[in-house]
Amino acid sequence: MPEATPTQLVEAAAAAQFDFGGMWVERESWTPATTRAIRQQLSDAGVQLLDVEVAWIMPGPSDPWLEQLVDIAAELGARNLLCVSSDPDAAATTAKLQRMVDRSAGTDVRINLEFGLFTEVKSIHAARAILEQLDGANKGLLCDTLHWARSGGTAEDIANLPREWLGYAQPCDAPAKGPDPSDMDAIVDDAINKRVAMGAGGLDLASFIAALPSALPLAVEERSQVLRERFPDLNERAREVARTSRAWLAGHSAQD
Repeated sequence: MPEATPTQLVEAAAAAQFDFGGMWVERESWTPATTRAIRQQLSDAGVQLLDVEVAWIMPGPSDPWLEQLVDIAAELGARNLLCVSSDPDAAATTAKLQRMVDRSAGTDVRINLEFGLFTEVKSIHAARAILEQLDGANKGLLCDTLHWARSGGTAEDIANLPREWLGYAQPCDAPAKGPDPSDMDAIVDDAINKRVAMGAGGLDLASFIAALPSALPLAVEERSQVLRERFPDLNERAREVARTSRAWLAGHSAQD
């Protein structure tokens, strides 16, 4: 729901009876008053946050905003903070993540590095190499089905990750054939417009889910232009995603 306000995100999560909600925090518009208001709305609606996003690591000196996001996530009671990196210096990315992990000490917020071709951490192997250099219990590696598939990841890659790194995952579906890996505009378009409901595409969702720890929380990442056009009402859109996702998961469980 890229057009949703923070208030609308909470309303939609409650309307669709999701187990958790997610929260997108924009630097330009988020204030301490926003934190207080959303924390109260979450409490009133009975919605817990699975994650806050996005902590975007950029080249250059460490941005204090990244650590502020850790504080916001903790104040909102979120379990996870989603991070991606556009810094081509892997050592610098590691150092900036370490600052966030250190900041999260004493909280329940896990700092999750997400990999993908659209970032400078392009594969599960690159993400693992960074995680292995981080100290602290609150570090995590976030697997998104689309990015995992498009970067050539395997179920074995996920199954071999330390279980304590996995706080949640982002399943989705999409056409089996992806864009040319050298076409960055197409890769971004694939990620934000071309996903489909779980089970309606050609990704190996079953293997992805099977490689994860049992009962791991799932944040369905169905970023879809078709979905947005079919369901302009945000609450109805959330209900549709909940319906199709639960239907696939129930059918998948019945086959196990």
